[in-house]
Amino acid sequence: MQETTVTLLDARELAAWRGFLRVHSGLVRELNAELEATRGLPLAHYEVLFHLEGAPGAKLKMSELAQSVLLSQSGVTRLVDRLVRLGFVVREGCSEDRRVMYARLTDEGRRAFCEARPTLIEGETQLYIGGFGN
Repeated sequence: MQETTVTLLDARELAAWRGFLRVHSGLVRELNAELEATRGLPLAHYEVLFHLEGAPGAKLKMSELAQSVLLSQSGVTRLVDRLVRLGFVVREGCSEDRRVMYARLTDEGRRAFCEARPTLIEGETQLYIGGFGN
């Protein structure tokens, strides 16, 4: 078995990494709170709608969606379940392969996404570009 040598971060690199994690966590928390307060839409829901809206035919295989939103297959299934109950997404089978399931954005889901987009863009601009944490 081959040994792996691990090089630890120096103090400057570690400070940069910690800073990145702090800013990322703060951005996600603030954007989620803003979307929830103004649109009643959690950031995780918006992210799924974002990926579906940009996909050909506004649909993705569930496995592709899981990779896009960095969730496990079961995690994206539960998230899509919630979006289906809200009427934002429907599931569709694949005629060529019965094992494949798609998530497709509905008109209601597109409307919710389009209404939430300005809130997210404004939040990103204020928090990220404007200097979160300053």
